[in-house]
Amino acid sequence: MKTLSILYQKSTAGNLHNRFWLCVFPLLMLTWSCGDLLEENPQTIAAENFYNTEEEVRSAVNAIYSPLRMEMAEQIAILDTHTDWGYGRGSRAQYNDFEGFNTANINATSVRWNAYYLSIRNSNLVIKNAPEGTSISEEALARNLGEAKFLRAFAYFDLVRNWGSVPLRLDTNLEQLDLAKSSVEDIYSLILSDLAEAEETLPEVQEQIGRPTRYAAKTLLAHVYLTLGRYDESLSKTEEVINSGRYALVRVNSVEDFQVNLFGPDLTTTSEEVFHLKYAREVAQGNWLLWIINHPNTGLYNLGGAYAHYAVSTDPFYTNWDDADLRKSLWIPIDFGMGSNTLVSGKYIDRQAISNRGAGNDLPIYRYADVLLMFAEASARATNEPTEEGLEALNQVHRRAFGLDPDLPSDEDYQIQDYDEDTFVDLVLQERAYEFQFEGKRWLDLKRTGKAAEVIQQGKGKTIAEKHYLFPIPFEELNLNKALDPTTDQNPGY
Repeated sequence: MKTLSILYQKSTAGNLHNRFWLCVFPLLMLTWSCGDLLEENPQTIAAENFYNTEEEVRSAVNAIYSPLRMEMAEQIAILDTHTDWGYGRGSRAQYNDFEGFNTANINATSVRWNAYYLSIRNSNLVIKNAPEGTSISEEALARNLGEAKFLRAFAYFDLVRNWGSVPLRLDTNLEQLDLAKSSVEDIYSLILSDLAEAEETLPEVQEQIGRPTRYAAKTLLAHVYLTLGRYDESLSKTEEVINSGRYALVRVNSVEDFQVNLFGPDLTTTSEEVFHLKYAREVAQGNWLLWIINHPNTGLYNLGGAYAHYAVSTDPFYTNWDDADLRKSLWIPIDFGMGSNTLVSGKYIDRQAISNRGAGNDLPIYRYADVLLMFAEASARATNEPTEEGLEALNQVHRRAFGLDPDLPSDEDYQIQDYDEDTFVDLVLQERAYEFQFEGKRWLDLKRTGKAAEVIQQGKGKTIAEKHYLFPIPFEELNLNKALDPTTDQNPGY
């Protein structure tokens, strides 16, 4: 199968202005009964006739989501094998060695590469064609372009962090079949430019739940700035989200509260949701992550599960974790042949899923807990010491984990005098590790902070091979994109 960057080229080549046909291939047709939720409606229509009304442009924007929804659960699961707490089983066990990818897993990785580039292609079609529409208001045009640019930035942010230098496919080079890799710096420049526009044009509140808001753009900007070490700017963006007063941590008193009230399959949204990928119990519209990580003996998922990912209770990550932390109890001891210390995740539950890809749970991309912890980290880095405000943001997430009121001081609170800049950032990273399991953040946190080698050695006794830090460029991309040289454009070690 051709890789997506090449499929992207073939589907956008030719005379785009006169006879290009946009085929919005089978989408995840979200069909919630509530009218204020994001819906997708497949269309097959000539491009020059398609972008004239807001409804038509919105349908094209909806097509950007489908590839992401199909593959983000798998991407998250794979990223979380590259951690001090996660392991893969079966064909995924190869990730546990931290020695790079074998041929089978290179091929599997290419599927996710494909998904990102297909989402980017659909973004580019909107960005290129929507401004030519004849029956769409300036406000509606700006809002939809902002959404397309937010999603394009999101896709490139995952590409550049996991693959490094990649081809930069834009609305301005749609017809270029062969395209060289762009530098990491140029990719980040595009991401920042797209997000700056999204921040200005997206509304503070969307009419349909599931679409990114201005505050989602600010949150993604904050994450990009944090990754680039631009701490003052990351701090500023997280402050804007916090000071908006639009978000609050979901209160919990039990493990079940986490499972049902924060990550549950019947939720429409929560006070904590900044940007989630939305799913429903419909054919080909549900979340696959539950099938990937669940074991039938948990009783938490009616279709059993592949239990392809697990943890180990004798690892330092788990043994050093406070037993009173409710998040620790989301791990369930089950011996399925990997040893008596094996744990499987009970974070996501759905006892009424309709298929392996039919769970109703949304996939968290950014939650308010993430905003608070990014603020805590950025504030310490920007000032070279822990701040009272940053400490309070950290303590809010920490208190909630113990079933306490996030807004009230408690005996579980960390104290500022116990930390300097570096030890405080380590504390924040550890809290993020507890908070965001199976949300795909730990490995990328360790890479961006330069702590991966140290943490994996301490936690698993493994030395990370240099080739393991970047995913390999798919073989088909190197073979079919004539602007790439397979001997020099492949990532190191492959």
